Amino acid sequence: MTTEAARMRDGPTVAGLVTRAAGGDKQAWDALVERYIPLVWSICRQRQLDKDDARHVSQAVWLQLASQLRTLRDPAAVAGWLAAATGQECDRIRCAAPRPHGPGHAPHTVNVPGGRGAIREQELLTAERHAALREAFAHLPSRCQRLIGMLIQDPPVPDAEISAKLGIPAGSIRADCHGCLEKLRGHPAIAGLIHAEIENAGSTTSGRP
Repeated sequence: MTTEAARMRDGPTVAGLVTRAAGGDKQAWDALVERYIPLVWSICRQRQLDKDDARHVSQAVWLQLASQLRTLRDPAAVAGWLAAATGQECDRIRCAAPRPHGPGHAPHTVNVPGGRGAIREQELLTAERHAALREAFAHLPSRCQRLIGMLIQDPPVPDAEISAKLGIPAGSIRADCHGCLEKLRGHPAIAGLIHAEIENAGSTTSGRP
């Protein structure tokens, strides 16, 4: 297990920090900022923003999060929310900067109805899912982490090798994996996403003519 995963397991849960911060707990808010500000700045660096622009992006993203803490779809997936929001704010900053458009260079389009906005929403949802999965996986027992990690390798690891390395009878590997996946699905980060998507699917269906 990585040092970061161990730290997240031993420290307060992300969902707990978000809930407390939403209730006005300054220490919880400070803990969230300390935990995730490196993520925000790393995305700014990836987008090649200078320090001033990166500072503006960081301030805007944290203000957005502060205003939306109570309405996050899944508090445990706040890392995904921050990653998506930071990427969007970086794009906004870069698009706002004046750029010459040479022959054959089409201006960058934003806010196209039914177009980029829908793509951004999907990117946000995807980021939430990935963050929720990482959070839930980090809280699995190390034996489950190793088992799932070996089962999803490409090419697949032979059952005999898994059995030898993990001390699991070959005939029990699938049953053990099923139990580990049940633990994964039961984590609040995943359970929250599943519940939200079921509700969304229900409201979409009921709204059809």
